[in-house]
Amino acid sequence: MSFFSFGQSADIDVVLNDAETRKKAEHKTEDGKKDKYFLFYDGETVSGKVNVTLKNPGKRLEHQGIKIEFVGQIELYYDRGNHHEFVSLVKDLARPGEITQSQTFDFEFTHVEKPYESYTGQNVKLRYFLRATVVRRLNDISKEVDIVVHTLSTYPELNSSIKMEVGIEDCLHIEFEYNKSKYHLKDVIVGKIYFLLVRIKIKHMEIDIIKRETTGTGPSVYHENDTIAKYEIMDGAPVRGESIPIRLFLAGYDLTPTMRDINKKFSVRYYLNLVLIDEEERRYFKQQEITLWRKGDVVRKSMSHQAAIASQRFEGSAASQSALEQAAKEESG
Repeated sequence: MSFFSFGQSADIDVVLNDAETRKKAEHKTEDGKKDKYFLFYDGETVSGKVNVTLKNPGKRLEHQGIKIEFVGQIELYYDRGNHHEFVSLVKDLARPGEITQSQTFDFEFTHVEKPYESYTGQNVKLRYFLRATVVRRLNDISKEVDIVVHTLSTYPELNSSIKMEVGIEDCLHIEFEYNKSKYHLKDVIVGKIYFLLVRIKIKHMEIDIIKRETTGTGPSVYHENDTIAKYEIMDGAPVRGESIPIRLFLAGYDLTPTMRDINKKFSVRYYLNLVLIDEEERRYFKQQEITLWRKGDVVRKSMSHQAAIASQRFEGSAASQSALEQAAKEESG
C-alpha cells in the first residue's frame, strides 16, 4: 500500500445544540471583512455534538482518542507563533480505539467563563473557538468553529460631564462641554461649543472619534490610532458669543467597548478629538478620553435561563431579577 493513499479518512464537524435559535453577531475578520458567528455571553453553557463521518464506510479508523476543547486566546500579530490562552477546557469524547462506522458524540461545557469581548484589531486578535480532534499517530483530524463573545455592562453610577477649554492667549478662547464621559455603543454624544474670544479666522471645525489600540509592554509597546468618525461642526468663521450644538450618533460606527489592559496584553481606548483649522491651515486640537460600554440588552423574552443568570451577574438589579424569573417561567411553561 502506498504511503500517499494514507489521507484523511474521516470528516469531523461541530454542531451547537441551539444553532437554530441562537442569535448571530457580525464580527470583523483579519482581512477586514465581516462574517456572522454564534453569539455567547459570559456564564453561558456551550453544548452540542461532534459528528465523525467515515469517508469509506466499513473501513475502520484507528485513533488515539477523540476530544473537544473550548479555547479563549489572544494572538499578537507581531508574535504569531505564540498564542496566549486565557481559557482552555477539554472534554474527552472517546478513549483510544477504533471506529468502524460514523459516530456522533455529545459535549457540554457548563457555565463557561468568557471574561473578555471578542476583538479583531490592527495588531491583536482575541478569539474564542471550539476545536474537535480525532487524535492519530501521524495526522490528527480536527475542526475549529469560532464563536463571538460580547461583554455586557450596566449604566455607570458616576457619569460626569466633560468640560474643557481651548485657548491661545489673546487670540482664541473656546469652551466645550459634552453631556457625559461614558457612552454605550448606541448612544448619542450631546454637547455644546462656546466661542468666548475669536481673533483668528477659523474656517473649519470638526470632532473626530479616535480609537487607540495599544499592544505589548515596556519598551516594545505599539500604538495604532484609527480615526473612526469625523463629524463636521461648522464650515465658516464663528463670532464671539456664538454657541454651536453637537449631536453625534454612535450607532452608525464600528465601535467596541473600551478595553483596558486585557490579560496584560492589549488595550483599546477611545478619544474625542476637537479639531480647529484656521485660514492659514494651522491646526488646533484638544483630545479627551471617553469610555464606551455595551448595554446589557439581552434581557428579553427569548432569553434562556442561563443567559439571564449571566446578565444578572452584570446588572445586579431588580430588572434583571425579574428577567430571571420571566425566563424561568418560560422554561417551565
